[in-house]
Amino acid sequence: MDLTSANISQEYIIKDVNTEGDEDLKSFLFSLGCYSGEPITVVSHMKGGMVVSIKDGRYNIDNELAKSILI
Repeated sequence: MDLTSANISQEYIIKDVNTEGDEDLKSFLFSLGCYSGEPITVVSHMKGGMVVSIKDGRYNIDNELAKSILI
């Protein structure tokens, strides 16, 4: 299941980040703390994206990026 299907306020563990060979995107997500084994929580859903909590930060990501994060 990808992050777009996640429930608000429920903590999930990231199983994989599938960036389809885009190393810059994978590096960016890694810099946010988004990698396998890390907990992630959807704070809210918005039109075209969502707010997620990773480690001690909150980030606004679009649905395309959310689809690459498998939980």
